[in-house]
Amino acid sequence: MPDVSHGPLDEAWWPRCGALELELPALVGSLDPAVGTVTRVTVDTASWPGAPQTVLAPGHVIEVSLTDLATEAHAITLDCGTVGRWELLVIPPDEPTGAASRLLTAAADPENPLSAPRILAIAENGLDGEATWESEGGPGLR
Repeated sequence: MPDVSHGPLDEAWWPRCGALELELPALVGSLDPAVGTVTRVTVDTASWPGAPQTVLAPGHVIEVSLTDLATEAHAITLDCGTVGRWELLVIPPDEPTGAASRLLTAAADPENPLSAPRILAIAENGLDGEATWESEGGPGLR
């Protein structure tokens, strides 16, 4: 994870299933301890229907906030103790490996100007990802 946000997204997360209570502890456990404790996450209701209000993580409880904002679709915002907030693209669990790999790379690109909903729209709609992305200021999805 980066020290500061470089654009709309900091990186990406590819959970294995749609159960936030199962996936979030693994995500939090994979973070560098220097980031501090993740105290709260914000997720969109469409991607995480039925998400619990809290999730148990090793040694603490994480508050879960839900949002219906279109700009927050397909993203998770982590509020961390020492470094602030990170926004991650959430790649759908059923995304094919090749596409997920490209999305992971695209979201972590410091030149990426696109939000999570925009990156997924390009990938899911079969648009010419490279031309679309480059026309919006970033390297292509290749």
